[in-house]
Amino acid sequence: MTEERLIISRKTNNRFFLMIAIGVVMLIAGIIFMAIGGGAGHGEGHGEAHDVVSWSKRLIVNLWLNNVYFSGIAVTAVFIVAVHYVAYGGWYVLVKRIPEALAYYLPIGGIVMLLLFLIGRHDIFHWTHEGLYEVGGPEYDPIIAGKQGYLNFTFFLIRMIIYFGLWILFARLLRKNSINEDMYGGTTYYDKNIVLSGAFLVIYGISSSTSAWDWVMSMDTHWFSTMFGWYVFSSWFVTALAATTLAVIILKQNGYLHLVNANHLHDLGKFVFAFSIFWTYIWFAQFLLYWYANIPEEALYFIDRLGGNNGHYKAIFFLNLIINFAFPFLVLMTRDAKRQMIMLKIVSIAVLAGHWLDFYLMMMPSTLRAESGFGFIEFGTALVFLGVFLLVFTRGLTKASLVPVNHPFLEESVHHHV
Repeated sequence: MTEERLIISRKTNNRFFLMIAIGVVMLIAGIIFMAIGGGAGHGEGHGEAHDVVSWSKRLIVNLWLNNVYFSGIAVTAVFIVAVHYVAYGGWYVLVKRIPEALAYYLPIGGIVMLLLFLIGRHDIFHWTHEGLYEVGGPEYDPIIAGKQGYLNFTFFLIRMIIYFGLWILFARLLRKNSINEDMYGGTTYYDKNIVLSGAFLVIYGISSSTSAWDWVMSMDTHWFSTMFGWYVFSSWFVTALAATTLAVIILKQNGYLHLVNANHLHDLGKFVFAFSIFWTYIWFAQFLLYWYANIPEEALYFIDRLGGNNGHYKAIFFLNLIINFAFPFLVLMTRDAKRQMIMLKIVSIAVLAGHWLDFYLMMMPSTLRAESGFGFIEFGTALVFLGVFLLVFTRGLTKASLVPVNHPFLEESVHHHV
């Protein structure tokens, strides 16, 4: 089996850089408009200092949102690779280089996450304010103070470094063995990756939940959900699957991945279809528990997103369900739809946008309340991150053959039929 190398043209790279440049211009324009207009949702007379806090907080939260979203795609792509190693999956071999390359964003995600927390933690997390822990002080909060053993600056930082350190380590080891397999053949590197994958699945199983608690759930410091780790995982997983599917289709449309056929697309479509339903199951189970119990401090999360904040998020709340469940469910229901590139492409783009909106809905009501929106800052930040992610991802794809030429299950993947 001959190797297949991706060549990224200068024109394509320039498009990514243009995307980043447009994003930066939009960010600057958004900051200027907010500074002049007194911030989003503020009336006049709040003072210049408050205006500065307003735009900077909105910027910091949007940076955090996008970095959590793209870092989640990157680490969950490693999870997809690891699952197939442990399950002795053969069908996916022809597309495995895509999730391997998606993981190249992880070092950037780690650095950005660290800097954002060090610089803007007070804008993102209410629990980082020192006055909350001073017994007898005006800001003292006994509920938050009771969580100080877990939610404190040092331990939070240590956890973040451990998460990214382990994720990057395993992503690189799996990738290194995969490339060595291309060069030297045999089953030695394949066997090594099975062992590594088993260890990574345990690490990911724990860290995907705890990182979700840290980076998203702790924004609502008084609220917690035992299902939240699963909820964030399901969102990351279906997004990583959609990113993989979309990349496969775009590569095929540009003359690559000749051996990938409708059967591989069918399986990718089944994954996106199935895990859109899984995400909805977790969403509904969490919602049902809180609706049924109707305990005020537990229902607060959904009240803020349905009726609270002057109904600011109500439309997004229902749009989230339509894009992430109803649309992929109805479009991908038939066998033929899962085998057509145009259908899969549309659904994959919708899922990627829909789950960005899902993370928006997780974070904005907890931080910006009714002051969030969709303006230059939101679109500018998303464009910058998307441009950087695509640059890193495509460069990762160029570093190895798109076809893992010496993988033991390559023939099985070539002759895959469903």
